[in-house]
Amino acid sequence: MLVDSLNWRIENEIDSVLERPIVPVDLYRSIRDTQLVGLSGYTKEGLPVFGIGVGQSTYDKASVHYYVQSHIQINEYRDRIILPMLAKKFGRPITTCVKVLDMTGLKLSQLSQMKILSSISTVDDLNYPEKSETYYIVNVPYIFSACWKVVKPLLQERTKKKVKVLTGSGRDELLKIMDYSSLPHFCRREGSGSSKHSSRGIDDCFSPDHPFHKELYGHTKEQSSHKELLKMGSLHVNIPEPDPDDAKIVEVIEAEFHKMGEQNGSTNGHTV
Repeated sequence: MLVDSLNWRIENEIDSVLERPIVPVDLYRSIRDTQLVGLSGYTKEGLPVFGIGVGQSTYDKASVHYYVQSHIQINEYRDRIILPMLAKKFGRPITTCVKVLDMTGLKLSQLSQMKILSSISTVDDLNYPEKSETYYIVNVPYIFSACWKVVKPLLQERTKKKVKVLTGSGRDELLKIMDYSSLPHFCRREGSGSSKHSSRGIDDCFSPDHPFHKELYGHTKEQSSHKELLKMGSLHVNIPEPDPDDAKIVEVIEAEFHKMGEQNGSTNGHTV
């Protein structure tokens, strides 16, 4: 697995991915508005907290290559810049992060996004393994609960232990491991639900104007200034073949989505 990952990095020039800013900036901002992810803060133990807007990401403003490139850039910036900085600050190795997944807005029509989500998941599984300490899932609608019932038995035991489905926005539980200032914006209410555009600004970790995204984009722009950019398009990364067990899970999710779609009479846009 290590050899395959190293070969993948060489073949796809991953070591230089932070020297390739997504341009023009309007395209980058569109990607940030449709691939909702960001660093909201840190746990009390110093682990980075990443918020992910699973239910409201649309992946419809750029090619799949740009979304994969953006995802890899966040991974690389985390591993090369953020984690070493935290290790130095706390005087001990810090090699993992916490992810909080917001399921607000999850609907049956998102079945069409399974291909790109599967690609991103495969890249992480095979080339950035064991980087997530815990996955906290919040603002859970029925559609997720139904899928979780059939997917959970297929997961490896160590993966099950990492996944925690919280009640509502998960605020009270998350405050046990992080300060309020580090909560993702969609967890700051007592109840459930969040709005994609409710607080677009520096407190919204998805926003391109959030300090994390400004620092990351500024870093790639600075790094590119030291290189001669021969290619200005997206980085075409080869997506490895997924593990058979992971492929089976995707099939199960797709089947469950189809079943719920048939029960509701349509697979177009129903929030369940």
